[in-house]
Amino acid sequence: MLPGSGRAPAPIHFRSRDTTMTDYEQRVIDVLTSTHPGWRYEQLDLPGLPRWWATRYCPLRPDQRRAGARDVLGRTSLHGLAGALARHDEILHNLRY
Repeated sequence: MLPGSGRAPAPIHFRSRDTTMTDYEQRVIDVLTSTHPGWRYEQLDLPGLPRWWATRYCPLRPDQRRAGARDVLGRTSLHGLAGALARHDEILHNLRY
């Protein structure tokens, strides 16, 4: 459950076009959704942009942003996105969030 939301939002995954997600990609999305539930996950197939995105449901405080936390993370692979989310958790943990 997200702070102040009253209830947990349903996990959401968006794709920019009708593409088939591999079983591996679906398993990784499922793991990310359960380990990092405060994020919405998107797959965008647009030239020149990262393919996988995570967007926070709740905005960050200014002190969290100054420490390096972000509301949106984008990476070219799910593996890279998982690593970015883990580093993001470390930033918030160090702030005692």
